[in-house]
Amino acid sequence: MSKAKQRKIKLHGFNNLTKSLSFNIYDICYAQTEEHRAEYIAYIDEVYNAKRLTQIITEVSDIIGANILDVSQQDYEPQGASVVMLISEEPVVSEQVANVEEPGPLPETVLAHLDKSHITVHTYPESHPQGGISTFRADIDVSTCGRISPLRALNYLIHSFESDIVTVDYRVRGFTRDIRGKKHYIDHKINSIQNFLASDTRERYQMIDVNVYQEHIFHTKMLLKEFGIDNYLFGMGREDYTTAEIKKIERRLKREMAEIFYGRNLVRAS
Repeated sequence: MSKAKQRKIKLHGFNNLTKSLSFNIYDICYAQTEEHRAEYIAYIDEVYNAKRLTQIITEVSDIIGANILDVSQQDYEPQGASVVMLISEEPVVSEQVANVEEPGPLPETVLAHLDKSHITVHTYPESHPQGGISTFRADIDVSTCGRISPLRALNYLIHSFESDIVTVDYRVRGFTRDIRGKKHYIDHKINSIQNFLASDTRERYQMIDVNVYQEHIFHTKMLLKEFGIDNYLFGMGREDYTTAEIKKIERRLKREMAEIFYGRNLVRAS
């Protein structure tokens, strides 16, 4: 058993609210041949293997000011990887805590503290067996227990990944009591996750909210507005296809992105 596991952590305060942020990104590409699809999967596995993912969330932990207690990492066969990191906070001065409904700071300025918490990341590269479409999904979860909301890290995460589709889920669970014994089921104001995003992000993406305010559940879906075919061809370039083929590939890519964004299979046009 590691020293980190043996050491008991003295908790600061008794805020029992649990705040969970799930951040999912999707990268879409077109790889025409079976060989190109295999190369795409190999590329993703090399760039986002468990070691690299550990480096990424270690940097995230450093940026938000958390202490790393334990790390578990795993590469999978035939593809994919996972990393789970247990973290704790430094001592918090309540006046320094800010859960204001506004964009959080960018990587060079972000500072937050976490308690009884974790960060996880999982990758899911896959490809369509016939259609030439390949996708890469990365799921990052930041869960905190205490005054700090992981939404403060959202702006950093959005700016750290170039993605076609982003889904963000935020939920506050449990309750905490004030000195009079009154229960509080949420300790900060929030109308929309979008209010925690920087203006340049809101301009780049088409966004839809699905919120259940009475249950403190918030969901935002984001789809990149601009589409340039050159950004989606893997293994071959535009010059390797005919004009008719490029149009067909564009339809396939846009359809794939729309189905992921709306979460359902679309009826094919005749």
